[in-house]
Amino acid sequence: MKNHFYFLAFVPFMLAFSACGGEKSRKEPLISGGMVTNAASLQTEAPVDMETLLRTLDELAEIERTGSWIQGMALTESGIREKAGDYAGAVAAAYKEMAFAYGRGLILKNDIELGLLNLLEMKSEESVISAANAVLAFVREQWAAASSGFEKLFNQYDEPDSFASWMILVCALEKNNEDRKASAAYKAIRARYAQFPEYWYRGAKVFSGAVSAEYAENCINLSAQGPFADECRKIIAAYTGLKAEDGLSIKTKTEIETIISESVNAGNPRLLDPLLPLLSLPDNPYTVYAAGALRTLTSVPKFREYFNAQASASSGRLSERLSYIYRG
Repeated sequence: MKNHFYFLAFVPFMLAFSACGGEKSRKEPLISGGMVTNAASLQTEAPVDMETLLRTLDELAEIERTGSWIQGMALTESGIREKAGDYAGAVAAAYKEMAFAYGRGLILKNDIELGLLNLLEMKSEESVISAANAVLAFVREQWAAASSGFEKLFNQYDEPDSFASWMILVCALEKNNEDRKASAAYKAIRARYAQFPEYWYRGAKVFSGAVSAEYAENCINLSAQGPFADECRKIIAAYTGLKAEDGLSIKTKTEIETIISESVNAGNPRLLDPLLPLLSLPDNPYTVYAAGALRTLTSVPKFREYFNAQASASSGRLSERLSYIYRG
C-alpha cells in the first residue's frame, strides 16, 4: 500500500492537531538512548526490515507502559504498522492518536468521524475498510457492531494491553458491566493508559464505588475541560451522595491544590473564586478537603480579608463555610 492512506484520510485532524501544539510535542525525545529519537524521524527514516519494525513497536509500547505519552506517537506507530503490512493495526493506531487528542479537548468528535468517513471513501484494502467501520461503530457507541468488527480483526491475546484490546474490553463492559473477566483485564492495563482520559472515563462509567470515583478523578485531572469531565464530576457526586447537578461544582483534590497553589504564587486571592461553588455544596469529602486546605491561608492578611469579605457577601452554607475558614 502506498501514500500512507491513514495520513491522507486524517489530514483535517492533523491540521487541527498541529495548530493545537502537536508540532512542539513531536520535537520532544521519544525513545532516549535508542535508535528512535523523535516521531518525525520515524516518518521519514523507514526501518529497513521486519525485525526492526517489530522492535520499534515494542519500544513504543514500553514507553506507553511507563505512563508516558507524546503527541504524534500513535501516528508514528500507524506508519510502522503500515510498513509491516498490518493495515488494520495502522487504522487503530491512527484512531488512537485522534482519541488521545479528543480526550484532551484538542479536537472535536466530528473531526474523528470525518477522518474515518474519508478513509472509507478511499475504498482501500479490505482490512482497512473493516477496521474503519469497526472504529466508526465504536465512536458512535454501537458496541455490538464494534465488538464484532474488532474481534475479527485483532487477536487481543497477542498483546493484552494493545489499543485494539482496550477497545474490545470497552465493548465487552459496555454490553455487560458485570463481566468479571473483562473488568479484571481492563484494570490490569491501566499503566499503559495512564495519560488517556477516555480509558479512565470508560472505567468510571462501568465500575462502581470507590473504583469508579478514582477513575473519574483521574479522567478529570488529565483533562478538566475535556469532553468527559462533566460526566465524571457527576459520577463523583453520585458516589459521595450528592445530586447529579451538584457534580458540576465538584473539584478533585488535585484541582483544589492547583487552584490554591496558583493563587498563592500569584498573591491573588481572587484566583480562589472557582472553589466557591464547591464550598457551597452539602458535606462531602471534596468540600471538606477544600475548606481544610483554605484554612491554612488565613495567616496571610490579604487572604484572610478575602475570606471575610466573601463570607459577608454570601449567605447560607457558603457563608458559614467561609466564616469557618476565616476563623482559621
